[in-house]
Amino acid sequence: MTTAVAIAQRVQSGESSAVAELEVSLEVIRSRNEELNVFLHVDEDGARAMAKQVDHVVASGSNAGPLAGVPIAIKDNLCQTGVPTTCSSRILEGWRPPYNATVIERLVAAGAVPVGKTNLDEFAMGSSTENSAYGPTRNPLDPSRVPGGSSGGSAAAVAAGMTSIALGSDTGGSIRQPAALCGLVGVKPTYGLVSRYGLIAFASSLDQIGPLTKTVTDAALVLEVIAGHDPMDSTSLPEPAPSLMAHLNDGVAGKRVGLVRELIEGADEEVVASVHRAVDVLRDGGATIVELSIPELHLGLSAYYLIAPAEASSNLARYDGVRYGLRVDADDVAAMNEATRTMGFGAEVKRRIMLGTYALSAGYFDAYYGQALKVRTRMIEAFRSAYLEADLLIGATTPGVAFTFGSKTNDPMAMYLNDVFTIPTNLAGDPAVSVPFGTGEAGLPIGVQLLGPGRSEAMLLAAARVLEVGDGRS
Repeated sequence: MTTAVAIAQRVQSGESSAVAELEVSLEVIRSRNEELNVFLHVDEDGARAMAKQVDHVVASGSNAGPLAGVPIAIKDNLCQTGVPTTCSSRILEGWRPPYNATVIERLVAAGAVPVGKTNLDEFAMGSSTENSAYGPTRNPLDPSRVPGGSSGGSAAAVAAGMTSIALGSDTGGSIRQPAALCGLVGVKPTYGLVSRYGLIAFASSLDQIGPLTKTVTDAALVLEVIAGHDPMDSTSLPEPAPSLMAHLNDGVAGKRVGLVRELIEGADEEVVASVHRAVDVLRDGGATIVELSIPELHLGLSAYYLIAPAEASSNLARYDGVRYGLRVDADDVAAMNEATRTMGFGAEVKRRIMLGTYALSAGYFDAYYGQALKVRTRMIEAFRSAYLEADLLIGATTPGVAFTFGSKTNDPMAMYLNDVFTIPTNLAGDPAVSVPFGTGEAGLPIGVQLLGPGRSEAMLLAAARVLEVGDGRS
């Protein structure tokens, strides 16, 4: 699968057609989906209708948009009118949304062709896509290993060449971590830059939608399309989409890059070495390197696993067997509600609902949830101080490369530690980008993470482009 930029240029010029590009995508899906379990639903008829519409626009002499005819995979926690949307949970089995998420509307308006919904950890709660009610997704680079999570299906779709671009959501690293494990570019935007309307909520103060792509240029293009104010989302920033493509080649000359000790501590030797090589590339590009310590980052994991489950406990209370989704009949409403939630939710979702409910309960609210919010504030202030010393920060995305199936499923803490480097950015609401840089065990890709203050996506993507070229990828 070629890049989104190249596909759009071919379709708009008439060298190819949206229908032809879609058929290439569908053929790859048919050949590998059974092996990898990437797509939970492929909307062939709907996609073909959209592709024909794009070709009609091109034939009329009009501009079909910056993503003209580009097939795109959609994480199955984003609503698309009439298309099954499950969050990889039995509790939403058979539900078809009556509306589109804002990001879907914007992608289609830009000429993109959604081909189907990808697998994820149930309700986006996980780091390996092993928590799906519909079975795990396999890493296309090594099917004995996980693709990461929770956006593992979206990452695998791009890594397998099923589509050139995909959408994921990032609550604690769920775009960046699978991007790192599958050798992709993954962007977690500034909180509020991309509308969350139509994203089925996990933790509302943390969730953000972003792209998974093979190149930095594709990531910039997709983010430019989906970003910008949306009156349907009360947390949406009141400003237009940023100009990203125009700044991709700005480089890093004159920038101060902070190498953060806490963002490489505990990582595998090959990962640390890759981060240091990436630092050398940025230095060669004219950046000044400063070494920083942000001790507050050590508190991130603990704060996150109180705040996120608390919000999940509230958000998932709506799945009661009454309004939509699964319903298990029983003698009375209370029994029906209990039976429905018992059967509909998987083990990890139940674990987090119980943890969150406990943290919010009378007598424990101040000690747990309230304390976690204070820690979050300290972390925001610590990042703010760090950005007085550096324009952007660099560290590892994950502690290691993709791990084998089952190796962490029996130890929740070991699984949670996979997000130790990504969680702080979500708590702060700032943007971050994971870029493939180097390889580790078994030749599997390593991700290097660039972090910046709010609304710094243009600078981050320009730095990511420097690393992309420096790693010999383009």
